[in-house]
Formats: sequence, C-alpha cells, structure tokens
Amino acid sequence: MKSRLWRYGGKLFVIKDTPQSIALGAAIGVFLGFTPLFGLKTLLALLLAALFRVNKIAAVVAVSLHDLLIPFWPVVLRLEFDIGYWLLHQPHQLPPHFDLHHVDYRLWFHWKHFAAVGGPTLLGSLLIGTPTSILAFFLIRTVVARRQARNLQKGTL
Repeated sequence: MKSRLWRYGGKLFVIKDTPQSIALGAAIGVFLGFTPLFGLKTLLALLLAALFRVNKIAAVVAVSLHDLLIPFWPVVLRLEFDIGYWLLHQPHQLPPHFDLHHVDYRLWFHWKHFAAVGGPTLLGSLLIGTPTSILAFFLIRTVVARRQARNLQKGTL
C-alpha cells in the first residue's frame, strides 16, 4: 500500500506548475475525496480546479488517492454520519445502533431514507474534509516548493 501511495502521490511532486497551484488543486481533491458523492468526485474536482484556475492534474490525483482507502471507507463514512447526525439533532445525540439484520433493503433507495442518511453524512464529510484539505494544502505546497528549489539548484527542472 505504501508503494501505491507513493506511486500515485509522488505524481504531485513532478508536475510543472507553481507550488501554490499544485497545492490548491490537491487540496480540492482531498476535500472532495471525503465527500460521499461516489462517481462525481473526479468530475467535481476537475470542474472546481478549472473554476479556481489551479492545477487540474493535482486535483484528480488527490481525489484518486482516496481510492487507496477503500478498506477503511466504512469506518470513515460511519464517522462522518455520526458527526453529522450529532450536529443536526437537538439536543445533540449520537445516532441509534444500526442493526443490519433487521433492515429492509428496499427502503435504502427511497428518497426519505437517502436524505436521512445522506444529509448527516455530507455534513460530517465537510467537517472532516475541510481541515484535512487545509493541512494538505500547506504540506503539499511546502514539499513541492522545496523539491522544485532543489531541482532548480541541480539544474534538472
């Protein structure tokens, strides 16, 4: 998994653009990677990167890095749902225990059920994705700037 992470994530550091543009594109990708908008993340990353005029490749690479977290997604989605549910209910409370043995799966595709689960999950994803993308922006900008400065000194840029 570490080699896959470096293979995909390492692409961010060889893009020929300004560190600011690369980092902002990656931050958009990281932010959208936490949202439960499966199937739309890459398209939204491209559109937002174009709208903000930042590096589109960095946005797509960063949003694709979340695919490496597929084994952990059930835990992440549950955490996002718990946070969103807690914030949306007055008085604040954690969601009730979820028992998979007594669930009517036909109701999963009903709009009311989708809104009851999707709303809190989306809110929780925004609260997790925002600080993570800010942290990613500063980390990636620093690493890319250092790497580009080092390559400039070597004359390989």
